[in-house]
Amino acid sequence: MSSGDLTLGQLVSAYIFILILLIIVKVKGIQREREILISSIRMTVQLMIVGYVLAYIFGNARPVFTILILAFMLVFSIYNIYQRAKLPLSSGLKKKIALSMAVGVIATLTYFILVTLNVKPWFNPRYVIPIAGMIIGNTMTGVSLGVNTLLDGMHTKKQMVESALMLGARPSEASRPIINQAFDSAMLPTINSMVGMGIVFLPGMMTGQIIGGASPLQAIRYQIAVMLGIVGGASLTVLLFVQIGYKAFFNNRSQLREREP
Repeated sequence: MSSGDLTLGQLVSAYIFILILLIIVKVKGIQREREILISSIRMTVQLMIVGYVLAYIFGNARPVFTILILAFMLVFSIYNIYQRAKLPLSSGLKKKIALSMAVGVIATLTYFILVTLNVKPWFNPRYVIPIAGMIIGNTMTGVSLGVNTLLDGMHTKKQMVESALMLGARPSEASRPIINQAFDSAMLPTINSMVGMGIVFLPGMMTGQIIGGASPLQAIRYQIAVMLGIVGGASLTVLLFVQIGYKAFFNNRSQLREREP
């Protein structure tokens, strides 16, 4: 395999896989050509824009730039969670999602950057932004799964919750099976990734470092640290969400709402 920078021609050659996919769905009669083309173009344009933005920020490292990028990433992830919800979200539940994401991500990222990696200066965008992207992205996926499981459980198991309330259970006790299921569903993809990592697949960050010339052992250390940070961020955020999210389904008298506000 040749070393050095990836040329434009080499990059264009990778689009053969999209062409193959288009041919397959066309032959199979699957009406997905438009979505595939749009997603491919959107991915390319978005990454090119991000590349130029990051190149500028890396060359002009300032705290305000790093904070603004992190804030944008966090806000966009919260918006994506709202959009992925299979059922309508109440304003109360939206606030709890935003609070959980903000507290969980900021706490995890702060500890990871200052203690685990000991990045100096703390706002160094070359480290902070890529790592924040991995933590926020995986946390967003986990919380999104937790939100959908909680919504589904509170609607489909409404009679079970009401029966428990009638027997004297508190809202937290009546909702505990649903809360536990939501947490389990949210964390399962991350746990599965940990199980297969290194044997079934090599993570993207580790692969990129090795291709870039880094020692495999050093790349492994970074990958382990980042994966633990991802697990910590996802678990903390999801746990916070399920512990406060269920409250949006109950009123001040510990009764199930007909429709959560």
